[in-house]
Parts: sequence; structure tokens; C-alpha cells
Amino acid sequence: MLKVGLTGGIASGKSLAAAGFARLGAPVLDADELSHTLTARGQPGLTALTAELGTGILTPQGELDRRALRKRVFADPGLRRRVEALLHPLVLTALEARLAGLTAPYAVVVIPLLTETPAARALVDRVLVVDCPEELQLSRLMSRDGETQASARAILDAQAPRTARLAAADDILLNASDTAALEGAVGRLHGFYLELAACGDYGRRGITLP
Repeated sequence: MLKVGLTGGIASGKSLAAAGFARLGAPVLDADELSHTLTARGQPGLTALTAELGTGILTPQGELDRRALRKRVFADPGLRRRVEALLHPLVLTALEARLAGLTAPYAVVVIPLLTETPAARALVDRVLVVDCPEELQLSRLMSRDGETQASARAILDAQAPRTARLAAADDILLNASDTAALEGAVGRLHGFYLELAACGDYGRRGITLP
């Protein structure tokens, strides 16, 4: 089975692209969704986080205060690395197990930190980067998440540079237009990945859409 790693910066449109692949029948696994599952109350990820960081990361109900933790990790690179070191192995193990149970021509694995994480890159055969100009990312963060311009900029600065993601890409999906354009590009990529899966040529030269 061809395994396509889908990644991109925050607010680039990864979720929209992943939903498009799912509508076309491709299995889609999402590292963030697995991370949420693993850090739910009583789950091993939350146990590891509280052992390392204390109960100050919890809500009064004993659940992870995700928004507060996100703000802390984006403001503190050292803390971000500690959190990633705790959660990434758990998430990658869960992804590997789920991939092993799939039967399909190809599957999409959504991993936001794919290009920064060698162990994650080893899980997939190709890298699809959903890309857009940083100005659009900033605008989406402020309108979607209510971030200030300063906090949105801090979030972008904490991530890998756009140039680094693009350099690691096999295929690129530019999401700088409307939803119809994105869906059309996903449809073309779906056909491309079915073709690669059928012939086994996983290393074929990549494409950039639209």
C-alpha cells in the first residue's frame, strides 16, 4: 500500500485536503486526532504529560487544557521539545499499528511535523505538502482561532520554515484560492496516487497543483 504523508504549516488547509481524500475513498489517518485520543483523561499520553509537567496543565475537571498548553509550547521551544519527546513515540506507534491494519491502494497520513520528524518520515513513501503564503496563514489564524497578529506570528515562527517543508516535498498542493480549486487538485492527486499504487512506482517525479 502506498503511504502518503500529508503535511503543511498551521492553517495551510491540511484538514480540508484530508477531508477531500476521505470523500474519494482513501483511508485517512490523522496524527493530531490520535494525539487527542492519547491525551484524553486516563490515557497514557496525559499520564506522561502530567508526570513531566505537573497538574497545572489540567482543567478543573482533570482534562488537558489544550489551548493553554499550546500557547505555552509555542512560547517556549524547550517545553515544546519535551512535549514532543513524550507524545511523538506514542502517536507514531499508534499510526504504524493502524496502517498495518489497512487494505487499500493508498492511504493518507496527516502529520503536521512530518518534515521535522525523521521517525515520522520513515512511516510514509511520499510527502505531500499543502502550502500557502504566510500572509494567508496569519489571516486564517486570526479569523479562525482568534489569535492576535503577534500570537499568530509567534506560532508561525515556532514551526519549520516554509522553504524547508517545500524542499522536503514530493508533491505540492497550493491552497491559495477557493475550496473548489482545492477539491479539484485533490481529485487529480487521487488519480495520480492510484496510478502510482497500481504500478508500484512510489518514487516517481512529483507534481505541483493546481
